[in-house]
Amino acid sequence: MQGAEFQHILRILNTNVAGKRNVVFGLTKIKGLGRRFTDLICKKAEIDVNKRAGELTADEIEKLVAIIQIPDSLRFLFGS
Repeated sequence: MQGAEFQHILRILNTNVAGKRNVVFGLTKIKGLGRRFTDLICKKAEIDVNKRAGELTADEIEKLVAIIQIPDSLRFLFGS
């Protein structure tokens, strides 16, 4: 867990996310995001749900932020 690229604290959408936490559970610290929704976000961004938040690359974080800001991209999952 202690690599050169590992971040202990990430700043995503004005929220501190602990790097040691699983991505799905770490993203729940962002207001308005629950476990099920963050699981869908990770699957849409093609990010392994077992990965730690501190192991995310800058490109993966950008994908997550883009999907969170435009949730209409997840509409196909709900059948609407």
